Amino acid sequence: MSFKTVPQMFQHLVRERPTLKTFYTKTENGWEGIDLAELQVMVEDFANGLKNLGINDNDKVAIIGANSRKWSISDYAIAHIRAVSVPVYPTLIPTQSQYVVEHSESKIAIVQDEVQLDKVYPLINDANSNLHTIIIMDNSYNGGKENIVKFADVFNMKDQVHDIRAISATVEENDLLTLIYTSGTTGNPKGVMLSHSNICNNLLSINGNMEAAMELNPELKPADGIERFVSFLPISHSFERVGGHYYIFSIGTSIYYAEMNFTPEILFENIREVRPTFLTAVPRIFEKIHAKILDSVASMTGVKRKLADWSIAVGLQTVPYRQKSQDLPFMLGLKYKIADKLVLNKFRAALGGKVRACSSGGSALSKEVGSFFCGIGITIIEGYGLTETSPVMTVGHSDFFKFGTVGKAIPGVEVKIQPDGEIVCRGHNVMMGYYKNEEATNEAIIDGWFHSGDIGEFDEDGLLRITDRKKSLIVTSGGKNVAPQPMEVSLTSNKYIEQCNVVGDDRNFISALIVPSKENLLSWAEEQGLASLDYEALCAHDQTYEHFDAIVKTVMTNFSRYESVRKFTLIADEWTVDRGELTPKMSIKRKVVTEKHKAEIDAMYNTKDLPKVATDDEGQLFG
Repeated sequence: MSFKTVPQMFQHLVRERPTLKTFYTKTENGWEGIDLAELQVMVEDFANGLKNLGINDNDKVAIIGANSRKWSISDYAIAHIRAVSVPVYPTLIPTQSQYVVEHSESKIAIVQDEVQLDKVYPLINDANSNLHTIIIMDNSYNGGKENIVKFADVFNMKDQVHDIRAISATVEENDLLTLIYTSGTTGNPKGVMLSHSNICNNLLSINGNMEAAMELNPELKPADGIERFVSFLPISHSFERVGGHYYIFSIGTSIYYAEMNFTPEILFENIREVRPTFLTAVPRIFEKIHAKILDSVASMTGVKRKLADWSIAVGLQTVPYRQKSQDLPFMLGLKYKIADKLVLNKFRAALGGKVRACSSGGSALSKEVGSFFCGIGITIIEGYGLTETSPVMTVGHSDFFKFGTVGKAIPGVEVKIQPDGEIVCRGHNVMMGYYKNEEATNEAIIDGWFHSGDIGEFDEDGLLRITDRKKSLIVTSGGKNVAPQPMEVSLTSNKYIEQCNVVGDDRNFISALIVPSKENLLSWAEEQGLASLDYEALCAHDQTYEHFDAIVKTVMTNFSRYESVRKFTLIADEWTVDRGELTPKMSIKRKVVTEKHKAEIDAMYNTKDLPKVATDDEGQLFG
């Protein structure tokens, strides 16, 4: 497998396997796919339509929507005409979507439905915006707005017929392929510029490890030889974009798109129907499956419960051997075969029963969850990287891995640890820079080395371990990047909030520790008839929590759902410099504060000990 641009990769696969069906969508008649020869025609016709709509070399086209066949056709079509795709999370609020589209200078936005259309439509008449046309994927749209084109109509725009295949052949490896906007620690997101070379070299460099993972459990290989994959992580995220969109496609895998607006229940139903052979997910997905299986075991009684517990224990005993690709001792192997036949294979059925391996990224996978899946016969390969590194920097290998580590540098990439512990890398994966932000680019890339902002170390086997975050950016267990400072600034702008520390790293949602303004809270308490309470009791009172609940809910309306504070705990004692909780500049020392209040933070994520909540919503799949 060798290619230098995305169109080269696409055209090569079409030539090799023209009858392979992929891009499956669930309809009333079941899962329906299209073969690669037909897909090629659709991509080239759509690309021709974009040319007729005025898209030329290096022009930006935004794509706003959930994973779908139409999203992927749009992306490949944009790449074929030397234009630049700009993926936008469909969960962003209007002001955030407008920022990305305007800052990227996108001329066309391809949107999923009327909801996404309404978010960016004001830019059509904005003198500061380049947006002149919106393509809506929902072909039933009949809203009557000007400058709107239906997705189906783009294929038939042939006033001028362009030789798309010839144009795609002119794409060069150092051409800009995509702009992916990623949250910064403060202010607006930055547009990461990734070239065809960045992405294609990343795909080729991870191929060896992925192929090795796919060789695990050969007895589960599909009889027809066709690998199957369910795409459900947000395709706007670099992890899914590269792993579950480009890479999986490049090796000739049939891709199935999870149903739109799926719930966890619908997703797991889709997975059981498709029976994927490989799965890419964030830790939160594995956490949910793990919890669901353990809940089912907890509901068992008698012999059935004892057998399940015994089987899980046997599976965990095999983990150290699996981590080193060693054969199981005879007796353990015999016990495992019994446990697998009676119980463990039923646990694998939660993922369709055919998954041979999984990849996990976006945040850290816990040892408990990783060991459990390994014990039931599903190896989860962890990797590490950022959008700025295309995104893979290091990846584990199925022949030798350790929980809590993220493997070794991929071929063509160097990774080292700075004297202050920061992880830096250089190689083909390092971004071209931040779009229209030379200052931020120069801060991030110094003498060719990209500075990750993460702290790490290599263990005795040369495997990278992430130990801390140099920057304050939070990464949830769903892989979402969340900047805490804008939320903290907004919350502390309220007169009743003195200090705030937003948390949520490797958790499934965002929460906060809030220190009230003592003077203002005491005045409020007097008005509410609570003046007789001492201050600590006042901070713990239900009526006080209801008051702050209303404040937090109001403030969070200015943030997307995934980056909103969902639970909070009130802290009576103000954080100070003297106690080491603040820097001399009065900035919160996050590590110190989170360690001091570990019990309160854990309680916010413990369903058996629920704190007061800022929303009664249980949270989305991706945290």
